[in-house]
Amino acid sequence: MRRAHFILLFLLAAVPRLVGSADLGAVAPSEIDADAPVAVSPPEAELPAPRLLLVPPEISLPGELTDRYVVNEKDKRYIPPRLSELPANAWGDQVRYGRRLFVDTQRYAKHLVGNGLNCSNCHLGEGRALGAAPLWAGYPLYPLYRGKNLRSNTYAERIGECFRYSMAGMAPTIDSPEMQALVAYSQWLSTSVPTRTIMAARGIPGANAPREASPEHGRVVYDSQCAVCHGKQGEGVRRADGVGYQFPPLWGNDSYAGGAGMNKLGTGAGFIKANMPLGKGGSLSAQDAMDVSFYLQIQDRPWDPRMGWFSILMGRIADG
Repeated sequence: MRRAHFILLFLLAAVPRLVGSADLGAVAPSEIDADAPVAVSPPEAELPAPRLLLVPPEISLPGELTDRYVVNEKDKRYIPPRLSELPANAWGDQVRYGRRLFVDTQRYAKHLVGNGLNCSNCHLGEGRALGAAPLWAGYPLYPLYRGKNLRSNTYAERIGECFRYSMAGMAPTIDSPEMQALVAYSQWLSTSVPTRTIMAARGIPGANAPREASPEHGRVVYDSQCAVCHGKQGEGVRRADGVGYQFPPLWGNDSYAGGAGMNKLGTGAGFIKANMPLGKGGSLSAQDAMDVSFYLQIQDRPWDPRMGWFSILMGRIADG
C-alpha cells in the first residue's frame, strides 16, 4: 500500500513538468527570455468575423440571388431589376425597346393589335406587379407543356398567343424585332430567377366565392366600383393624345377578345380581386369579384379565332 502511495505522489509531482503549468512560479527565472515578444489579444477590429449560421431559405430561390421584401415569415418577394440599371449598349437598347412595346403597344406595335389594349393593361406595373401575371415569374418556366394545345410551348409562342387571342391581332414572327425585344424584356425582368423555378407570384391568384356567380349582382358592383374608370358601358377612357386608353375598355371591339385568359370566370375574378379597383386591390370580396367577372363575361367582345362562328354550338376550349 505504501508503495502505491509513493508512486501516486511521484506522478502528481511530475505532471506539471511534463505538460506545463499555469503557475508562473513553476518556471525558473533563468528560463524566461526577457527579449521575447509578449502575446497580447488583438484589438476587436482585427478579430475575424464570426461565422454566420446558414439557414435554408423558405422558398426555392437561393437567398443571395435576390432582394426580398418580407411581408411575413413565409412570404418572400422577388424584386425585379430597375430600368436605371440597364447598360448603355445594344442589349440595353433592345430591352428598353421591349419595354416600350409592352407598356405602349398601341404606339409601337399597332400593326399587330386588333383592339385598343396594351400588354400592360393586363400585366400591370410594366409586367412587374404581383397578382397580375408578372413576366419574371413566367419566363423562367418555358418551354412549358400546356393543356390548351397539348404540346410544349416556347415563351415566344406564348407571346404570340397573347397577340392573337387576347389582343385580337396577329402574332409577330419569332425573328421579328418586336418579338426579340419582348423576349429580351421578359428575360431581363427575371434576372437572378433560376430557370425552372416556380415562383409564388406566377399567374393570377384564385378567388373562391362562397356561392354561384351572379351577373345581376356583378352589374351592381361594377356600377359602384368599376364604372368610374372603365365607363358605364365598359367603353374605357381614352388618353389625351388619342393613342390607346388611359383606362382600358372592358367590353366592345377595343376590349380583350373572347380567347383571353381574362375572359375565363376564375381568372377574371382572381385578377379583379387582387388588383381592382386600381390602387385598392383586395378591397372587394371574392364573391363580388366573381360576380363582376361573370358580368363582364356575358358582354360582347371580339371573337376567339379558335372558335369562329361555331362557338355558339361548341363547348369552351380546354384550359391549361
